[in-house]
Amino acid sequence: VRGPSGESEDFRIDAATAQAGDVLVGTGDDLTGRRLREFWPDLADAPLGRGCLDALATGETYEGEPFAHQEVVDGVAELSTYSVRVTPLADALVVTWVRHASSDRQEQRLADLQRLGNLGWANWNLATREASWSSQVFTILGRDPARGPVPLSALARLAIPDDRPALRRAVTDLVRAGSSFDVPFRVRDTRGVRHLRLVAEPVADRHGTPVEVHGFVQDLTARRRAELALVESERAILTQHDVLQSERTLVARLQNALLPLPEREVSLAGLRVEVAYLPAQAGIHVGGDWFSAIELPDGDALFVVGDVAGHGVDAVATMAQLRFTAKGMVITGSSLTGALARLNTLLLHSRDSHGTATMVLARYRAAERRLLWAQAGHTPPLLLRGGEVTYLRRPSGVLLGATTTPHFEEAECLLEPGDRVLLYTDGLVERPPENIDVGLDRLAAAVAAHPEDEPGALGTLLDAMLEGERRDDVCVLDIRVPRPR
Repeated sequence: VRGPSGESEDFRIDAATAQAGDVLVGTGDDLTGRRLREFWPDLADAPLGRGCLDALATGETYEGEPFAHQEVVDGVAELSTYSVRVTPLADALVVTWVRHASSDRQEQRLADLQRLGNLGWANWNLATREASWSSQVFTILGRDPARGPVPLSALARLAIPDDRPALRRAVTDLVRAGSSFDVPFRVRDTRGVRHLRLVAEPVADRHGTPVEVHGFVQDLTARRRAELALVESERAILTQHDVLQSERTLVARLQNALLPLPEREVSLAGLRVEVAYLPAQAGIHVGGDWFSAIELPDGDALFVVGDVAGHGVDAVATMAQLRFTAKGMVITGSSLTGALARLNTLLLHSRDSHGTATMVLARYRAAERRLLWAQAGHTPPLLLRGGEVTYLRRPSGVLLGATTTPHFEEAECLLEPGDRVLLYTDGLVERPPENIDVGLDRLAAAVAAHPEDEPGALGTLLDAMLEGERRDDVCVLDIRVPRPR
């Protein structure tokens, strides 16, 4: 049946046997007058449709490959294997269906199994010295089937020189002692070096003498390459881990040199100050958390806590730059907000740093017990007074390195005897993915629950706050106003 353009659009059945009706509809109905598209809407995807189109186009007989076809036999659907032959006859086509026997189907399944498993079977008769291989063995070994199988005694010659002794010993032990074997070996052909496996077992006569050998050859090249790639990946990961671990050790030493921790509580401008720094436990990089606590020439005290974004050498280098510059600016007369503005400019224009940092600076005027402070995108200081915990209201200030036009403001707080102030980095309160406000509430509750005033109280607080593995560095300044004696 042709369309307006003259191309074949369908095929009409002019005559059919009852058996053809059994194959197509399972009832033996007369198919005369019906069209193929009733059974296969897309002719090009159907074996019979392809056969008809091919035979019509070439004028030659089409011999199709076996294919699975579901038919109904005695009312029960079963999957059978068929092939079709289409022969041009005058202006018609003669279609012959060939149903393959179960042995043919099993042979096809065996061929599919060998192809999917990339393996093939081989037999050697030790008495007649005859050998037979499946086609897949020739493919695996890269051998022309016209040359025939290789005798068992000569099989080792196919392997590369390094693998021949092991394969030769295995064959000898099989022939002499009837020992089965499973031996890996390599061959070289136009495809390169290939990794193969030969598994063989003997068949003995009634005297126990091996007379025949059955086995299979399997191509393991793809698997072996994957294994080698995995080993290389593991080696690269271990090497990278060693490099990063060495970097961590170096950075930690550098950090300890730049950021020495006091061994005990110190006294600054009449305040008791305890310091804690705890590196992250998750990962192998050292972070950029830092602090400063010094007494100024005029008797005031300067407290600084900062957190540089990132980890590693760059973060520690930026930390050192900010730490020493901040102290120098305040010592030489800069206001807290002025120091933050200049540090922001320093970060923006430093060739070695393209990051950001948060910071809180506080200046304690001992004569007035007045705490002046400013911040750049940092967590707010915590104040414990009379058993009540509050967070100081943060003045304006964006994180350093974020904008060329920052705005910073100062705030102040009059401290009283017995007050406790905490300056800290976000590692103390953050637990992703929870909101940081949850962490701030947790810190407030922990401080209220541990109001101890003796030295070492900061360690008790940290134990309560830091459960499990630390994901970030933690830096804390614990500042206390002594009570009158």
